[in-house]
Amino acid sequence: MTKTKSTGIGFFEKYLTVWVILCMGAGILLGKSLPVVPGFLGKFEYANVSVPIAILIWLMIYPMMMKVDFISLKNVGKNPKGLFVTWVTNWLIKPFTMYGIAALFFYVIFRSIIPAALAKDYLAGAVLLGAAPCTAMVFVWSHLTKGNPAYTVVQVATNDLIILVAFTPIVAFLLGVSGVAVPWDTLILSVVLFVVIPLAGGVLTRMLLTKRKGQNYFEQKFIPKFNNVTMIGLLLTLIIIFSFQGDVIMQNPLHILLIAIPLTIQTFLIFFIAYVSSKVLKLPHDIAAPAGMIGASNFFELSVAVAISLFGPTSPVALATIVGVLVEVPVMLTLVKIANKTTSWFPDKKSTSI
Repeated sequence: MTKTKSTGIGFFEKYLTVWVILCMGAGILLGKSLPVVPGFLGKFEYANVSVPIAILIWLMIYPMMMKVDFISLKNVGKNPKGLFVTWVTNWLIKPFTMYGIAALFFYVIFRSIIPAALAKDYLAGAVLLGAAPCTAMVFVWSHLTKGNPAYTVVQVATNDLIILVAFTPIVAFLLGVSGVAVPWDTLILSVVLFVVIPLAGGVLTRMLLTKRKGQNYFEQKFIPKFNNVTMIGLLLTLIIIFSFQGDVIMQNPLHILLIAIPLTIQTFLIFFIAYVSSKVLKLPHDIAAPAGMIGASNFFELSVAVAISLFGPTSPVALATIVGVLVEVPVMLTLVKIANKTTSWFPDKKSTSI
């Protein structure tokens, strides 16, 4: 991604919350003033998946998948403690704490504000976010906290592999517990469409171009061609989704804030679980910070994609996952500041290359 000189974060990423809010407004306005547009786009579906939205989601995910270097997996065994922190936090803790915190707020604390039917849908959206740890933006957060780039690549690469086998059963289990019936074939199809296919395409592209033109060409000339493609795809997707979501949002504007509260609490909780665990294990800061960031941040592109595939773009489930996009950047930038101000918690050394 193109980085600004002052912060190291790309222009679109830096102001992502602003763009999301603008897209919300643009989408709602489009749906209200020109309802024929979302009506027309809604006709293009295959197996309950919106074709226009699927294309935009592939634009979001494919460039990210090209950045994952799976060759680095061969070095996993040399320094495994940081990886254990990442794996345990992301897959044995995060999905279940997300479910618990979201259920507490939607079913108990906000019981008098959010109707039961909407609470169930919002919980489903939170579950989809909680079961998808970050795979792309974490590179930005790692850079901002001076994380070990090689180690971050391994954390991301192994997470992508785990997503392939763990995302579907975890989501199906938690949605089943919450009373939402999810057909396994639809969920598996979503993972195939929005993880397996773009991941395979990204890996294949990386291998072929690296072999033909070298690593430097791929990373310094080819990858930059896709700068901001992910964010543009995301923003266009949001405009379409919010054009479908206009009535739900206009009827429940307060719900955006209510959904954001448990998502924000969960983000801080997961960060400190991984971060403090790294401190206990005496890991260096350049491993501890990315370990906290990768758990706290979400693979919101996948969450939005699966929500749309399973429940449709007009569903409150999709709305809940979009709120995850809305809170992502400001919350994560706050955690970056916390990580950078607590380097003294960790050994005064940097990790060696894995």
